[in-house]
Amino acid sequence: MIPDICCIGHITLDKIITPRLETYMPGGTAYYFAHALAGLDHSRFKLLTSVGESELNAVEEIRALGINVDVIPSRKSVFFENKYGENLNDRTQRVLAKADPFTVENLNLAEARIFHLGTLLADDFSLDAIKLLSKKGIVSVDAQGYLREVRGEKVYAIDWTDKFEALKYIDILKANEKEMETLTGCSDPYKAAVQLAEWGCREVLLTLGDRGSLIYAGNTFYEIPAFALSEVVDATGCGDTYMAGYLYCRSRGAGYREAGEFAAAMCTLKLKHTGPFCGSEDDVRAVLCPA
Repeated sequence: MIPDICCIGHITLDKIITPRLETYMPGGTAYYFAHALAGLDHSRFKLLTSVGESELNAVEEIRALGINVDVIPSRKSVFFENKYGENLNDRTQRVLAKADPFTVENLNLAEARIFHLGTLLADDFSLDAIKLLSKKGIVSVDAQGYLREVRGEKVYAIDWTDKFEALKYIDILKANEKEMETLTGCSDPYKAAVQLAEWGCREVLLTLGDRGSLIYAGNTFYEIPAFALSEVVDATGCGDTYMAGYLYCRSRGAGYREAGEFAAAMCTLKLKHTGPFCGSEDDVRAVLCPA
């Protein structure tokens, strides 16, 4: 059976530093996305990841949750340091190790109705890889990795070199406030969303921190508010959780607003604790429709 959703990305080793804690844990889009779907109906979900031997335990952890995982061996795993200040919308990063990129050759047999590419660094997926997957299904991309250049160990914000060509093949694009401005030069999310759509994206998702998110599709804006939260414990992986919830609903025929609100509710639950989302669909529905 062809999966509804296949998330493709590296599982990382993350060092997380906040004003309240310092810890090491697995991370990356692949990790957070898979965990988010583990609490939902994941019978039609598949994870395709690439890791070094050091993170194979994280693969087994995900498999133990019932997730179907295929692994492409890599010489190393990605090693990130994520440092947050009091405002958890802001973070600085260092890259202490890099994994091998995904190639046309090792993606040639991948199958799904929706491919979600969890980019972490600019060379994770080539333009040819995007073109290949666009012939097989809907392509969803988190822009973050394409806007990260590593110099030494430090991560610098850059523009996406191939964006004009690549966006022609991308159906769904997710970016945060800083990323949308880097891509378009627009600080206004409405203008940025229109620009990204004009470059080729059918669905544009802009996450705006505690201001919620904005979806632009079919020439219509959908404003998705953030749910009230008394304390934010850890924002790492929140964007990946959002995309998991959004694509989960869209793959089941939900409209843009319904999918966005479900995704926002998942993020609210994830923000309350360190680590990935660990709730259920009932938990998400309780946030959406409190008793």
